[in-house]
Amino acid sequence: MTLEGKNKRGLGSLRPVLAYLANYKTKLAGASLALIFTAAATLSLGRGLQVLIDQGFGGGTTEDLQSAILLLIAIAAAIAVGTFVRFYLVSWLGERVSADIRKAVFDNLVSLNPGFFETNRSGEIMSRLTADTTLLQTIIGSSFSMALRSSLTTIGALVMMFVTNLKLSMIIAAGVPLILLPIIIFGRRVRKLSNQSQDSIASVGSYAGEVIQHIRVVQSYNREPFEIDAFNKEVERAFGIARHRIRQRSFLICGAILLLFVGMSGMLWTGGQDVITGKMTGGELGAFVFYAIMVGSGFATISEVWGDLLRAAGAADRLIELIDTQSLIQSPPASRPVEPVDHAQLGVEHLTFYYPTRPKQAALQDFCLEIPAGKSLALVGPSGAGKSTVFELLLRFYDPQQGGIRLNGIDIRDMTLRDLRENIALVPQQPALFTGDVRYNIAYGKLDATDAEVEAAARAAYAHEFISALPHGYNSHLGDQGVRLSGGQRQRIAIARAILNDPKILLLDEATSALDTESEHQVQLALQKLMHNRTTVIIAHRLSTILHADKIAVLDHGRVIAMGSHEQLLEECPLYARLAKLQFREARAGDADRANERPVSAESGSDPFAID
Repeated sequence: MTLEGKNKRGLGSLRPVLAYLANYKTKLAGASLALIFTAAATLSLGRGLQVLIDQGFGGGTTEDLQSAILLLIAIAAAIAVGTFVRFYLVSWLGERVSADIRKAVFDNLVSLNPGFFETNRSGEIMSRLTADTTLLQTIIGSSFSMALRSSLTTIGALVMMFVTNLKLSMIIAAGVPLILLPIIIFGRRVRKLSNQSQDSIASVGSYAGEVIQHIRVVQSYNREPFEIDAFNKEVERAFGIARHRIRQRSFLICGAILLLFVGMSGMLWTGGQDVITGKMTGGELGAFVFYAIMVGSGFATISEVWGDLLRAAGAADRLIELIDTQSLIQSPPASRPVEPVDHAQLGVEHLTFYYPTRPKQAALQDFCLEIPAGKSLALVGPSGAGKSTVFELLLRFYDPQQGGIRLNGIDIRDMTLRDLRENIALVPQQPALFTGDVRYNIAYGKLDATDAEVEAAARAAYAHEFISALPHGYNSHLGDQGVRLSGGQRQRIAIARAILNDPKILLLDEATSALDTESEHQVQLALQKLMHNRTTVIIAHRLSTILHADKIAVLDHGRVIAMGSHEQLLEECPLYARLAKLQFREARAGDADRANERPVSAESGSDPFAID
C-alpha cells in the first residue's frame, strides 16, 4: 500500500471533492442564485452604459443624465449585494468542505493497519492532511467561484455582443480558438508540474520533521551543517519545480491576454469606422466594447485560475487516495459474541507470518504457544527471534499467512477489532506519550476515568510522587512526546495508563528497560499486582525481570525452541543458558563496580539472578 499521488483524470479528480457540496444543498443553491444574479447585474451594466452615452450624454437635458446615472447606481447596488451573498456562501462552502475532507482523511488514517505507515512517510501524509486540504479550501472558496462567475459573465457577454452587433461579434468569435490554444498547450504542463510541486513540498516537510524529531542525535554528532545543507538542497529542488510551474503558467496568461486584445483591436477599428459612417451609435459601440472587455477579462480570469484548478485537481487526487485506501486488517461483518469472563486464555496455533515488506523472510514459522488464563508467559530470545512480532499479531496489527490465534477458543479474526483490543493493554518498550497534561496521558487508557481513578493508577505505578512534584501536578503539560520527563518517568506514566485500562490481557514489552534500579524495583512490585490473576505476555531482554513469570518461552528464528521455568531452561536449553551466563557476568561486573564505589549493606540480599 504505497501512495502514488498521481493525477490521472485532470479536472475530473475534483468530482469526488465537489460531491461533498451535496451535503449543503441550501447554501449551494443560495450561492448559485447569488452567482447568477450578480452575473446578470454585471451584464446589465452594458445596457446602462449605452443609455448613459445615447440618452444621458446625447439627450441634452439634466433629467436624462440624472436618470441614466441613477440606473447605473441601482445596477451597482445590485452587484454589491449579490457579491456579498455570493462571497459569504462560497467562502463558507470552501471552509466547510475542506473541514469535511480533512475529517474524512483522518478518520480513515486512524483505521489503517500499522503496515501502511511503514511504507509511507508520515511527513507526506501530514502534508496531504494539511497543505492539500488548505489548497482545496482556497480553490473552492475563491478560484472555483471566480471561474464559475467568469464563465457565466463570459457566456452572457458573448450573447449580448451578438445581440448588439453581429458583424463585430464575428470578429471576436474568430479569435476565441486562438485564445483557447495557450490554455490547452500550457495547461497540461501546469497540471503535471503542479503535482510535482505538491510532492516536493511534502518531501521538504517530511525531511524537516524527521530532523526535528531526532534533533538530539543531530546535535550530538555535530551534524547541523550537514542537515542544513541537505535541507537547503530539498528546498531548492522544490523551488526549481515551482519556478518552472510559474513560468509555464505565466506563458499561459500572457498568451491568452495578448491574443485577446489583438482581436479586440481589430474589432475597435471596424466598430469605429461604423460609428464614423453612422451605421451604429456611440452608445452601441460603448456597450459592445464593454461586453468585449467582459469576454476578455473572463477568459483572462479563467486562464489565470486554470492553473489553480489543476493544482486543486492534483490535491484532490492525493486526498481521495488517502480516503479510499483500505486497511489490510478488517473487522468481520458480525463478531461472535464474547462471553464476559474474568480471565482470558490465549492459544497460538501453527502460525506462520511474513511481513509485507519482507515477503521472503518468515518472521514466525510454525509457531505454537498456549497461555492459560490468568498466567504469565515471558518471551526470551536474541534480537530478531520474533518476540515483538507475537505482540503485533496478538493485537491484530497484521494477520498471519497460516495458522491463527484464539482468545477463549474464538479466532481473533472472527472478533471485531474493538472487542479484541478492549481486552488488551500494551506497555511498549518506548513509552508513547501525547502532547498534553499528565491526567490526559494516563486517562487515555480509560477516557471516562475520574480524577480519583487516575490518581489511584498513578500510585499503583509508583508515579504519584514525581507527578505531585511537577509544577502543576496532574495538570502539568509534558511537551511533545513527553519530552519534559525522564525515560523512567515516561515509562511509569505508560504503566499507569495500562493499570487504569484494567485489561484481561497484558502485553509488556520490556516495560522496565528505561528505569533505574530503584524505580525498577518499585515498578516490578506494581506490575506484580497488575499481573495477578491476569493473562500476561512479557518480552524481556534482561532475564532478571521475568524470573517471576509462570513460564518462559525461548524463541529463535521465529520458532519456540524451549519452554519451562528459569531453572529448567538453564539445564535444558543451551541458548537460554548462554544468554543467562552473559547477563550474569554483566551483573557481576556491575556489582563489582558499585562495590568499589560504596559499601554494600548486609541487608541488600543475594543476587536474584544467581545461577549457582
